[in-house]
Amino acid sequence: MSFLWLKHYMPRGIYGRAALILLLPVVIIQLVVTVLFAQRHFEGVTHQMTDTVLRELALVLEVVEDAPNRVGVPAAVAAQLGALAIDVTPVAKADLPAGNRMRWYDYSGRVSARRLADHLAGFQALDLNNSNLVRVFVQTEKGPLEISFDRRRISASNPHQLFVYTIFFGFLMTFIAFVYLRNQLRPIKRLAQVAESFGRGRHEPYSPSGAVEVRSAGNAFIDMRNRIERHIEQRTLMLSGVSHDLRTPLTRMRLSLSMLEDDEADPLMQDVDDMQRMLDEFLNFAKGAAEGTPEDVTPYDLVNEIVSEAQRGGRDVVLLDRDGDGTGTVKLRVVAIRRAIDNLISNAVRYGARAEVSVMLTDKTLRIRVEDDGPGIPEDRRAEATRAFTRLDPSRNQDLGGGVGLGLAIATDIARAHGGVLRLGESRRMGGLRADIVIAR
Repeated sequence: MSFLWLKHYMPRGIYGRAALILLLPVVIIQLVVTVLFAQRHFEGVTHQMTDTVLRELALVLEVVEDAPNRVGVPAAVAAQLGALAIDVTPVAKADLPAGNRMRWYDYSGRVSARRLADHLAGFQALDLNNSNLVRVFVQTEKGPLEISFDRRRISASNPHQLFVYTIFFGFLMTFIAFVYLRNQLRPIKRLAQVAESFGRGRHEPYSPSGAVEVRSAGNAFIDMRNRIERHIEQRTLMLSGVSHDLRTPLTRMRLSLSMLEDDEADPLMQDVDDMQRMLDEFLNFAKGAAEGTPEDVTPYDLVNEIVSEAQRGGRDVVLLDRDGDGTGTVKLRVVAIRRAIDNLISNAVRYGARAEVSVMLTDKTLRIRVEDDGPGIPEDRRAEATRAFTRLDPSRNQDLGGGVGLGLAIATDIARAHGGVLRLGESRRMGGLRADIVIAR
């Protein structure tokens, strides 16, 4: 039998699930114990006490039958059964209640009423509105009578206290359990927040705390974070060193070529420029998304600056009007996000005639979109296009002055470092490539 349908009704968070696991058995046990105790104890005890009162009422009715007349019934009962502390009063037929009278929560009273109705001859009604007095109305040969006695003789005093205590202590223990559970789950939530921040490129201080298992997971996370940071640092240092070392021979080659004739030097100078551009891209890729520190910026103003710089550089790119109603700031690494957007704009104007940039900021996400009117990228090759050192058409890239296939890879890494993604698609507005950087706020 499949229980997958239960997933739709189960809490999604660990706090809700832990509370359900902890409290559900306690609540069920309390309900079962309360019901069984009410049936076995209250009902059984009430039966025994009611049976005792029934025997006393039987004696009262015998005295009533022997009384000379209706008026003399109270005196006869008081004279012969005064020790029973039972009062008998004649009532008019019109004063008989239409049914039993009792409070809605009077469980033992309902049990006594059923018992009296089944075993007391001439029983008419039971009145338990007075919590200290029982009034039984019976029909006899002498007419309707009201028989009254102490409530403690027919049921235990304050029987509802058990339910009150059960509910009170149930809520009290639930509160204590929630407080304890919250303290136990706080280290897990803290670990999740630190891991999420690290995934967005922010290094937050973290000290493992909580249970032994949570501390082990926290220590494992710290070790993993340190290894990743060392790996990024080593990669950056290695590629930066290689790029820096190669600049010196390139500079010497450029100086040597400047002494040659222009006809001979121009092709070689073009090769040197291409090598210089490749080294710059290698260095940018080595820096990745770790350059700069996160700071609160206004996305639309930042993108406006980037587009303005691209326009001054001779690129045909425009920024569309603000898209979306969301306002405010987003925590970004300004240097890294500048490089990512600039790479997308460079690709757009390299393979198309013009590019359009738009910004949409909502309460949950930031989306920066770059569209062009170029040939685009086939759907089955878009994932490949975001890999490092991948050129879908090497010969075309070289003709257009392309690089080594790191533009989209750098943009992808920067988007991921901010907790977002780079999505490639087809532009409906311009017919070319659509590149979206989507970052969660």
